[in-house]
Amino acid sequence: MPPRSTSQDVIRQTVRDRFGHPDLHPGQREAISALLAGSDVLLVAPTGAGKSLVYQAAGLLLEGLTLVVSPLLALQHDQLERLESLGVRGGRLSSAEGERARAEVLRAAAAGELDFVFLSPEQLANDEVREQVASWRPGLVAVDEAHCVSAWGHDFRPDYFRLGELIADLGEPRIVAMTATAAPPVREDIVERLRLAQPTTIVTGFARPELGLAVHRVVDEAEQRRTVLERVAALPGAGIVYCRTRPAAEEYAEALREALADTDRSVAAYHAGMSAKRRDQVHEAFSRGTLDVVVATSAFGMGIDKPDVRFVVHAQAPESPDTYYQEVGRAGRDGEPAIGLLVYRPEDLALGRFFSPGVPRMQDVRAVEAALDRGEEATDLGPRRRQRIRNLLDLAAHSHPGRDRVAAVIELAEAHRSLERSRVDMMRGYAETQRCRMEFLVGYFGEEVDGRCGTCDNCRAGIAPDPAALAEAPFGVQTRVRHEEFGAGVVTDVEEDRLTVLFDEVGYRTLSLELVLGEHLLAPGH
Repeated sequence: MPPRSTSQDVIRQTVRDRFGHPDLHPGQREAISALLAGSDVLLVAPTGAGKSLVYQAAGLLLEGLTLVVSPLLALQHDQLERLESLGVRGGRLSSAEGERARAEVLRAAAAGELDFVFLSPEQLANDEVREQVASWRPGLVAVDEAHCVSAWGHDFRPDYFRLGELIADLGEPRIVAMTATAAPPVREDIVERLRLAQPTTIVTGFARPELGLAVHRVVDEAEQRRTVLERVAALPGAGIVYCRTRPAAEEYAEALREALADTDRSVAAYHAGMSAKRRDQVHEAFSRGTLDVVVATSAFGMGIDKPDVRFVVHAQAPESPDTYYQEVGRAGRDGEPAIGLLVYRPEDLALGRFFSPGVPRMQDVRAVEAALDRGEEATDLGPRRRQRIRNLLDLAAHSHPGRDRVAAVIELAEAHRSLERSRVDMMRGYAETQRCRMEFLVGYFGEEVDGRCGTCDNCRAGIAPDPAALAEAPFGVQTRVRHEEFGAGVVTDVEEDRLTVLFDEVGYRTLSLELVLGEHLLAPGH
């Protein structure tokens, strides 16, 4: 490999000549350099920070084809279309391609005619596909939305769970795992699950100075509906309104169409209950700028690559700050001022507790375990519940070797439920805090900030205190600690009078600093 100084020149020339970027952000440059030097990389960077450019530039500079594992067809389509518009050779293996198109991609990749191939985890799990991919000897594997691999992440996807062992079948490619939202324990889980070898971890910073965060508290559904309609009607430009359920998305879309009937602004709903064709039409119209407002569930998420979204309004509180930060982060990706508004009714948080994962019955776990031991799939359970138990059995075997797997599954499921419910409590904390809202979110992800954002509603109202003097805190952010009742954890946030710890077994807990010091509640942990 060329000397580092030369490689930096080559990197700059590549991103300038092939992708039209005059320069790179520091995190991008560091990630590309680490990959070229032979290191695996975990890149945690906010939405719009240019994570895709990292694998694209590194892929062109490394020998061999780059394999991009991505969860959504729309996301794959957008990124592939972008590469091809720049003259970069790419292809896709997905359920959207016919047999002839798939055969052509397989042929072209085997002949060395492609630089990038996109596919989903389900495609990689296909033994026949994986065998052919392995024969290409890919030089780089890029895992997009890598938080989906973690059982403790906010958007865990079963198809991601086996990615580490599937990628291991492809030889020894370098791996770059990318995500916009991952608290420190989730990062550790990503590294372990993807089998990253002594990776370079790069966290580029969660603060979004262009994003003006605000919360409007309401007392009932009527006020909530009225507030959403009035605020969206007054906000200029393109925007997204997020709802928790499909019926709510349909109802708000219809109400907004009526409210905006005398304007030239258009509105459409988007949720998983719609046909794939209709969802694609809404996505494409919004991306092109011919659709102004999308009213959606979280299904309108990954793959939304529109830089000029001027507002994101949450008509109902989401289940976690993780989800909220990812969704609100779709505003202002062009660096221009944007609004992130949460219309908050405390009762909506009950939905988060309702949807938190349950603990499977012991007899169901034993039935799935017995079926697996016999090499069978058949049980009386539905496919989703059966798959979740299978994932928990795999996780139990990995994390609790030698223990009774059924008991370990129950323990893991209880811990997962506790974690999800603690995320609901942290969402309540965000909605009700008087702190700088950006400081709260950044602190939730285990990052320190030097000052207030100055643009959120609390900062503008003059009620947000200055960030705590962290140097005086007994435990710093990302310090491992142990609590006699809650067990081991990591400090994620420190305030003047309290600190927040993400415990391995019970999730997030906010503790009084006075009690922590007076009662010696925390001890250094490992």
